[in-house]
Amino acid sequence: MLSKKMLRDIAKHKTQFLSIFLMAFLGVFVFAGVGGESVGLEVSVNEYYDATNLADGWIYSANLDDDFVDEVNNLSPTKDSERQLVIDSVGDFSNDPEITLHFLEKNNISTFYLIEGEDFNISDEDGVWLDKEFADAKDLKVGDNISFTFNGVTIEKQIKGLGYSPEYVYHASDASVIPDFSKMGFAYLSHEAFPLSDVPYNVLLVDFDGNASEYDNLLSDKLDGKYNSFIEQSEHVSVSQFSEEMDQHKMMGDIFPVVFILIALLILLTTMTRIINHQRTQIGILKAVGFKNSSIMFHYVSYGLWLVLVGSILGLIVGPLTLPQLFYPSMSSTYILPEWKPAWSMTFIYVAVAMILMSMVVSYFAVRSISKENPADTIRPKAPKVSSTGFVEKFGFWKKFGFNIRWNYRDAKRNKFRALMTIVGVIGCTALLVSAFGMYDGMNDLKEWEYNQINHYDSKLVIDDEASLSEINEVADEVHGDKLMESAIEIESDNSKKSASLLVLNDTDLVTPTDYDWNKIDIADDEVSISQKMADLLGVGVGDTVKWHIMGSDKWINTTIDKIHADPVSQGFIMSSDKLEDLDLNYTPTSIVTAEHVDKNYSAIKSTSSMKDMTASWDELTESMWLLIYILIFFASLLAVVVLYNLGLLSFTEIEREIATLKVLGFKTGALRKLLLTQNLWFTAIGFILGIPVGYYILKIMWESSGDSFYILPSISITNLALTAIITFSLSILVNLMFSRKIKSLDMVESLKGNE
Repeated sequence: MLSKKMLRDIAKHKTQFLSIFLMAFLGVFVFAGVGGESVGLEVSVNEYYDATNLADGWIYSANLDDDFVDEVNNLSPTKDSERQLVIDSVGDFSNDPEITLHFLEKNNISTFYLIEGEDFNISDEDGVWLDKEFADAKDLKVGDNISFTFNGVTIEKQIKGLGYSPEYVYHASDASVIPDFSKMGFAYLSHEAFPLSDVPYNVLLVDFDGNASEYDNLLSDKLDGKYNSFIEQSEHVSVSQFSEEMDQHKMMGDIFPVVFILIALLILLTTMTRIINHQRTQIGILKAVGFKNSSIMFHYVSYGLWLVLVGSILGLIVGPLTLPQLFYPSMSSTYILPEWKPAWSMTFIYVAVAMILMSMVVSYFAVRSISKENPADTIRPKAPKVSSTGFVEKFGFWKKFGFNIRWNYRDAKRNKFRALMTIVGVIGCTALLVSAFGMYDGMNDLKEWEYNQINHYDSKLVIDDEASLSEINEVADEVHGDKLMESAIEIESDNSKKSASLLVLNDTDLVTPTDYDWNKIDIADDEVSISQKMADLLGVGVGDTVKWHIMGSDKWINTTIDKIHADPVSQGFIMSSDKLEDLDLNYTPTSIVTAEHVDKNYSAIKSTSSMKDMTASWDELTESMWLLIYILIFFASLLAVVVLYNLGLLSFTEIEREIATLKVLGFKTGALRKLLLTQNLWFTAIGFILGIPVGYYILKIMWESSGDSFYILPSISITNLALTAIITFSLSILVNLMFSRKIKSLDMVESLKGNE
């Protein structure tokens, strides 16, 4: 009988219960969907790393002899090591693609992941195992021949296999952040395929036990001066870039659903409170005819239980099956994995179970007070709340307020719970909208900052490694360009060691260092500036001294920081060529920037890209982030609709008797609608104001999860606030008008007779 009653009640209040179901579904749907994508990425890449035994670290040196390898192998944490010669080459194609060659001594660490062809053969001197993405872009297949040129030597090999490498999950060129597989690739070859008798190995892949920092310190202590640099796995450019991408998705998937779940419980609490207050007589009758308090309580607790249970289960199923598929196309154009698949996590189950349990607790709190009453008291209507004279009402200015303000103040004071729930609901909607629009603004600001405020050139020409200084100067003069030196470096402070970038500027107005307010800062010829994000990571500031070296060099330099600049995507040092040479380092230009559009080919230039190409690459790189932002904006707006509708319905039904009383006393419909609108705007304004700092805090957490490479300052623009205010207040007013129009057809006798 109680089950039938529950179904009738749900049908009668279908809008509110549908909202509860929808919020439960959306909360778990977004959490499990985005989580399924991020967990799936983590599972897929870890399985890939395990299957290929990705190196725990890379030791770089100009020439790795047998004695050095023996010394490394004798270090207690070292389990295995493997030498490689890693060298850049040019493929024999019309566009001169860059192909990184790996000549292997063994194939036990960071092994080649075969997709088609025969397994890698360490003794095969005639074969090459090629990057599958490059092969597809060039329409190459197993059995074809391919030629490579490096250091003036050309070798031709037969393609024996196509596949991937765990070191190239993310692989971009100097000219673009997005991989163009027709212009770049990698290849694995046996040491037997090297054209000379002695292979000058320059990279030692190591597999070790324990902490990477401790291993790095051990290397420094035992083998100082015998190698150039050591890169741990987490600092490898491919590993760190993909890890940062996963962290961003995971953070967004963790934070936003929490608001949905809290709002679902809020709606459930308000709905159950209203239903129980309206069904006091029914509850009293049930008690009078013999139903136990426990049966009645379970009956009302089950309202939310079944709806949240069904919504959670549906969200658990549908979320991981749908949302990840939206991200994979854009992700797979930037990152390379053998397979893309969503994955489940017990966390999804825990969240769903926690939400179901919390829904039962919320329903219990809504019904527990009435369950303690005896049947005779329960059958009677609940006594109306008595409003006593408050602190504010004792002041003289109180009487100067109009009836509208005084009535709404006293009504809010009598119904504190309803007022609080309305404000909390608006806070949640505002916070989600502010943070979602803030992310939208942040991504646009990042692009504007990097590609308009800092970089003002039209074309960037990447210099070939074998180009002479005279050839470089000739090209620079012809295109009216300025030379830059960009290099990967490693910086170490007392607190930390980080991979970073070095930018060496000459007198140029095509690249403008800025502070975090986008204002130009001048870096003198004798000064060194560090980026704000890198300074924060290293725990240093102006006046502090750090040591650093260029990757591939074993020469460490102690440098005092003179200034701090801010850059959204490049973290490291900026200095002049004079300062670099003062530090006893060679100034070697790596690129030329010019305000002219260059489409001519030069023998000294490896590749050319325009600002249009770079911004297009940036858009492609951030495509998955944009998709996530759009999804969050949509769900935040949907949440605002559902919450404000339910809270508006609750407000109207709770004060229906008061409205009927005022109508009997002669108040016109227009005056009563204005009365309700005033209170609604009060609560919306309070929730909106309080929701802004909450949204800013969520936005701050989001940007702090963007990894070591990106520096994005959380900011809330006027446009953001305006859009959030328009959506929130428009929906609030619309909902209010929707319910206040019922005043005209309100049955005063029916509304008032409940307390007879």
